[in-house]
Amino acid sequence: MGELLADHTTLRLGGPARRWFTHSDPAAWPDLARAVRREPGRAFVLGGGSNTLADDSGYGGTVIHMATRGITCRHTGPGAVEVTVQAGERLADLVAFTVAEQLSGIEYLSGIPGTVGAAPVQNTGAYGQEIADALARITAYDWRTGRALALPSTACGFGYRTSAFKAQPGRLTILSLTLRLVRSALAAPVGYAYLADHLAVPLCTRPPLAEAAAAVLDHRAARGLLLPETGDDARQAGSVFLNPPVTPAQANAVRAAGGPLHHDRDNVPRVSAGWLLEHVGHYPGQELQPGIRTSRRRTLTLTAHPGATSVGFAAALMGMAERVDEATGIRLHLEPIRI
Repeated sequence: MGELLADHTTLRLGGPARRWFTHSDPAAWPDLARAVRREPGRAFVLGGGSNTLADDSGYGGTVIHMATRGITCRHTGPGAVEVTVQAGERLADLVAFTVAEQLSGIEYLSGIPGTVGAAPVQNTGAYGQEIADALARITAYDWRTGRALALPSTACGFGYRTSAFKAQPGRLTILSLTLRLVRSALAAPVGYAYLADHLAVPLCTRPPLAEAAAAVLDHRAARGLLLPETGDDARQAGSVFLNPPVTPAQANAVRAAGGPLHHDRDNVPRVSAGWLLEHVGHYPGQELQPGIRTSRRRTLTLTAHPGATSVGFAAALMGMAERVDEATGIRLHLEPIRI
């Protein structure tokens, strides 16, 4: 039997992978890539498994577990620092490192689970910051050509929780990131009212860097947005749906019903997926399938319990999305990636 995917995903679901490679030495990538290219089928690259739904039957191909570590800094000018990070580093550890070094640019990403290499795929973001904002370039491996290449941030196709890596799954594997940060004891300006209230400062204030990062962790904990190690909500994959775009007519209907709307950076109106789920009758702690229920803290997170299966988890997602579609005509988009 191969390596169980359930042992490497935060949902703790998933059968065995037929072939398993652990990549922990950056210098060994060429040899590993050659070995994987000799195997049939497309390789799936797995980081921390915090945004992943693996099938109960496992994966019949090759899985590469990205486990490289390492953070290096290079001063590039007055107050400017480039930070290069291996893809297997935990994003939370990287943020903690930059805060400790008084490097501003990703402090509002505190508490987001997963690896650094996975962050550009989803263009991970929170509290007004996205990984794309600080990204200078990415080193990636192109499976089509068999070569590593350096991609500037402008070539990565970033958008709201998307990128060229997500649009072309399996073609490019991210090996490392280089971020362009600013040496500062102050955080970026606070852009979210509820975070400003938590910090007891006006909007657009630049609070002390460490205080801003700590406030994000506190606020995420209060909203049930941290990944707990134990307890009823420990087996989860975070938010299961993205905030969907809406048409003008749909936006008017949401406003009339008291729902929250916001515009993303492309000025596309979006509605809260969590609000939509509760608007159509879902609620925290609701059992959806055997062993599958919404988090006791928030409806937008589904949790797994004894008796859970990935088939049941997928059925719960489909049922929630269909209920929203039937009631509002708004289509929800799945956030976790399926192996």
